[in-house]
Amino acid sequence: MQSQLQIDFSNMDHSDALESDIRARAKKLEQFFDQIISCHVTVAAPHKHQSKGITYNARIAMTVPGKELVVNRDNGSDPAHEDPYVAVRDAFDSARRLLQNHSRKIRDHSKSSIRTLEEIEADET
Repeated sequence: MQSQLQIDFSNMDHSDALESDIRARAKKLEQFFDQIISCHVTVAAPHKHQSKGITYNARIAMTVPGKELVVNRDNGSDPAHEDPYVAVRDAFDSARRLLQNHSRKIRDHSKSSIRTLEEIEADET
């Protein structure tokens, strides 16, 4: 990933394997939008005193030109998120969709701002 990537683990031990997975997923995001300036990923477990049904949350904040795009996957009720890799996967799936939508909006805006020669000539007469 050309952009700046920051990874934090909250209320849990650092995992080299999970960090490697996050880095690979962050790099793939550039396939959907190549103007990501920075990406901050936080994987969090609930507070340490909770021991039953621990579900992980993943948050991704991406800075793109003129905007910050945020995915906050707080799936406390989803038992699949007892695995931090699943929480990260789901968050990156949402981030991909968010980037695709953002890219589409930019493309559509650019297309609508381009006027044909016929439109310009019609305005001049």
